[in-house]
Amino acid sequence: MLDISPILLLSSGVIFLLVLARLNSCLFKPLLKHMDDRAESIKKDLENAKSNGADVNGMLAEANDVIARAKKEAAAIRDKAFNEAKDIADSKLVSAKTDLENKYVEFAKELQNETAVLKESLMASMPQFNESLKAKLRSI
Repeated sequence: MLDISPILLLSSGVIFLLVLARLNSCLFKPLLKHMDDRAESIKKDLENAKSNGADVNGMLAEANDVIARAKKEAAAIRDKAFNEAKDIADSKLVSAKTDLENKYVEFAKELQNETAVLKESLMASMPQFNESLKAKLRSI
């Protein structure tokens, strides 16, 4: 039936073990070393990414602080400019009011003078009006 040759079986086992040892030293050990190095490299890259993420978060916080300070400064500048403009407008308004008051006083004085002149002229021409009125009444 089956003829198993012990020498052939033993030589096949020895060749298998030799091939296995050669593959282990030439293929499997370098492949495992490369896989371990790659895993270590990935681990380092993940740690670097996490530290970069922390750096980015710190920079974002710093940028937000800068923006907040800039907004406060802008609000202060805007308020200062508004107050200065308000002061200028108030001073111009006061100046315009005093100017109008002066013009009103001058107008009132001129009106009083004109009223007095008109009264004087009317009083001066009153006898003439009386004469003409009497003449009209007589003619009626």
